[in-house]
Amino acid sequence: MLIVQNVSLYQGATALLKNVTFQVDKSDIVTIMGSSGSGKSSLFSWMVGALSPQLQASGELWLNERRVDALPTAQRQIGILFQDALLFDHFSVGQNLLLALPASLQGSARRHAVESALARADLTGFYSRDPASLSGGQRSRVALLRALLAQPQALLLDEPFSRLDASLRDTFRQWVFTEVRKLGIPVVQVTHDAQDVPPAGPVLQMENWA
Repeated sequence: MLIVQNVSLYQGATALLKNVTFQVDKSDIVTIMGSSGSGKSSLFSWMVGALSPQLQASGELWLNERRVDALPTAQRQIGILFQDALLFDHFSVGQNLLLALPASLQGSARRHAVESALARADLTGFYSRDPASLSGGQRSRVALLRALLAQPQALLLDEPFSRLDASLRDTFRQWVFTEVRKLGIPVVQVTHDAQDVPPAGPVLQMENWA
């Protein structure tokens, strides 16, 4: 379970967000709706431990009964998927994915884990491909695989569908929701598009914390 408790963000004396509180159970996908500039990305930055030094925060973040808001980013075990795929174009697709694997996975098991993930995403044979040669939808799938291969205990989705063509968006959205539910981890997504909300999924409004 992921718990955000009484979180407020400030820039100097100005409050950007006040008393943000919500929880996400395992396998649930909670959607936070808000317009551009409403503080969605700043909230996510705080959750992963990358808040701008210009901002200050108070409150608590708990993940699986462990308080994590004071931990370094790498120790929080929270993955994030951005609207831009942010792949390393000087590495192959497979090398991009290898970077995400935990150090505990050794030898040939690492290559096997990457090949299996690519097959799940209908990207069999893409291990040696140059990321620059991928379509937008393919890059997005690789980016999600990279986030999942890191074995996060929770996942944040920062408008990951907004840059995709309408014809790709629905298919990719359903694939993302299916993949993250298989992991049984809490998921939070921020969006301004009501079509991104899973059926019967809970929705929170940023304006309630302004």
